[in-house]
Amino acid sequence: MSQRKTSAAFILFVWLIYSAAVHADHIRDLQTNAVKEKKAEWGYWGSDPAVYSTWISHSNRLIPVYTFGISLDSVRGESSPYRSAEKLTQLYGQIPTGTLNPEAEYFDQTDVYRLQQLAVKQGKKRIVLFVFDGMDWQTTQVASIVRSGKVAYRKGRGTGLAFQDYRGAQTDFGYFVTAPHSSDAKTDVDAQKILEPGKSLVGYDFRLAGPFPWSQPLDPLYPIGKNKEQPHIYTDSASSASAMTSGIKTYNNAINVDPAGHQVVPIARQLQQTGFAVGVVSSVPISHATPASAYANNVYRNDYQDLTRDMLGLPSVSHPKPLPGVDVLLAAGFGETKATDADQGKNFVPGNRYVTEKDLEQAANGPGAFEVVTRTKGKSGSDTLGEAVQTAVHNRKRLFGLFGVSGGHLPFATADGKYDPTIGAPTSDTATETKAEKYSAADVAENPTLADLTGAALTMLSSRSDRFWLMVEAGDVDWANHKNSIDNSAGAVFSGDAAFKTTCDWIEANGGWSETAVILTADHGHYLVLKKPELLVPNR
Repeated sequence: MSQRKTSAAFILFVWLIYSAAVHADHIRDLQTNAVKEKKAEWGYWGSDPAVYSTWISHSNRLIPVYTFGISLDSVRGESSPYRSAEKLTQLYGQIPTGTLNPEAEYFDQTDVYRLQQLAVKQGKKRIVLFVFDGMDWQTTQVASIVRSGKVAYRKGRGTGLAFQDYRGAQTDFGYFVTAPHSSDAKTDVDAQKILEPGKSLVGYDFRLAGPFPWSQPLDPLYPIGKNKEQPHIYTDSASSASAMTSGIKTYNNAINVDPAGHQVVPIARQLQQTGFAVGVVSSVPISHATPASAYANNVYRNDYQDLTRDMLGLPSVSHPKPLPGVDVLLAAGFGETKATDADQGKNFVPGNRYVTEKDLEQAANGPGAFEVVTRTKGKSGSDTLGEAVQTAVHNRKRLFGLFGVSGGHLPFATADGKYDPTIGAPTSDTATETKAEKYSAADVAENPTLADLTGAALTMLSSRSDRFWLMVEAGDVDWANHKNSIDNSAGAVFSGDAAFKTTCDWIEANGGWSETAVILTADHGHYLVLKKPELLVPNR
């Protein structure tokens, strides 16, 4: 072989190696290997550092909150309920063991509700609540490392994501306790009654868990409720979302119902009575716990069809005389059918698990009619949504959009921005791994993104009133963390971050921040522990 041919072959070989390195998916590879090998040098989920996954549920960690257009001074530090025996008794009905902390800088999840009330009192006309379901401080750190290509922080607010770096408005950072009132309450969904109250082993012991979201707990079993002396239970999404929308501590599974079974009125409905338009956006099913808690009432979070009825202003088991309904509801759940569902009681209708055909028809044709848009075969999801917005605005209708893929959610973007999830942790002792979801080109094309849904909601709400309240849920963060998948988790945070940026762009183009408040937070955490975060950086 000539020297020229040898050089050409060598150059081709080097180019191929370089190309493979450039296009390698580092986070996907870390995730895949960790699940297959059941261990990872960079981190683990749960309480055992030697095993990659020993816990796939929630935790009792402190949760970060970022505010824009409003400060946290009214709730943190000296104003924290965790410094006051009286305020703790008001919250929990007791002073939970180990929970009183005279030096607490953290506050409570119910204070998110009070911050929204305060924003309105201060004259804010546009309130946006972002809920990155399941996003704790460690989740944001992973996403930041992937986005920035470096370990930029090990405590505090952080940097690298739009919601960490944005300075177009007054901004603040803090963290709160998510503990519920109780757990394991027994309910009758048909009668909408509590049959047996829940257990109240609740609270937040900072001596065991740590005073900061980035703290290493003294007892690694405490954050998951397994400390023998202090088994404080952790929240679910229903109780935690109700805390943020209604300002109450309640039992796990409750949707805006207090521990005694009494309905409470969430802030969206309070504001609606004063002329605010109301919108709800989510990347997961329309009546899952977090979006449902924006507006509905129910003793049990899985009564999906009735929760949707509340949101659409139709008669439900909890409101035979229907609520007014929201102005905008955009989320997933398309194509998800069931023949039976005991969780939904006697009035469950076979078919779509989240909304019946009859209810969809009534929503489209009844009083205060909705423009109804669904995933459409062969048509771009963003185009389908955009046309529906134009029609709804022109005809002065409300807007209901139903999208998604198999499983009931929007396609999950991964850390590299593609839609190619890898395997997740096993969901049982007998399983080896959770199968990777696979999407067709149509699945991706025919669905809008969370940012698309958010932009559509902002346009719709502003066309209906100069005052509005909007919840945006990045629900896929939680689904990713339940699978112990850092690849899906980072991608889900990026999807939510893009929706936040869309919101900021819209605010800047529509009057600015003087009358707007945005609160961005999560409902609870999971239990990822990063041993060597620097190993997440590609091409080290």
